[in-house]
Amino acid sequence: MKMRRIMPFWLAIAGLTALPLPAKAQSLVDASASSNPAALPTNAALPDLTYTRPTQKMKIRNYAFDAFGPYPIVGAAFAAGINQLQNTPPEWNQGAEGFGKRFGSDFAIAAVTTTTRYGLAEAFKEDTLYYRCECKGVFPRLRHAVISTFTARRGEDGHRVFSFSSLVAPYAGTMTAVYAWYPGRYDAMDGLRMGNYSLLGYVGGNIALEFLYSGPHSLLTRMHLNNGHGAVDPGSNP
Repeated sequence: MKMRRIMPFWLAIAGLTALPLPAKAQSLVDASASSNPAALPTNAALPDLTYTRPTQKMKIRNYAFDAFGPYPIVGAAFAAGINQLQNTPPEWNQGAEGFGKRFGSDFAIAAVTTTTRYGLAEAFKEDTLYYRCECKGVFPRLRHAVISTFTARRGEDGHRVFSFSSLVAPYAGTMTAVYAWYPGRYDAMDGLRMGNYSLLGYVGGNIALEFLYSGPHSLLTRMHLNNGHGAVDPGSNP
């Protein structure tokens, strides 16, 4: 059961080493270089560090991509395949019908989770979209990805706050599954346990968004509109 739930996280980590193109980190211009204009190429463009709150159109498009796009479909198929091999839940049996039930279940869990996150974010005036770090180095970027799992942007300046929406959403999806379509022997404790691994999967997803290639011709840039630039961290307000 535990291995089944953490597989998406390890898949995201493995994807970092399998990419043919290196991740392009967005970084601040070196201070010493900026003090010497002659050292900079004449056509060099400074990164856009100004936080811009996403429009409603942008949020709706990103919601559709996150809830019903290719990534949740592939993720649900992968998880259903693992569940099929482990015959979990056993009440759904094997064969095409069993795989269909597992695929539908995993896809629905992801859809409920994403819908809850975007819905609560709208209610609390939070921006839970992921912004790549403007920092350098693997560990600072990794830290940024993990922290972004539990935080959001708020206000016109985009200051960072703890995100109730991001914390609750993974459990909303698994609890819905437990009480709506899972076999009757599953209860709230199973929903909480499954939610823990769903939250861990979100950490892996943010790590993937931070390190996966997102150049001008990538799917992320074409569809996930907020991923086109980084956002300077203006600090946090409790």
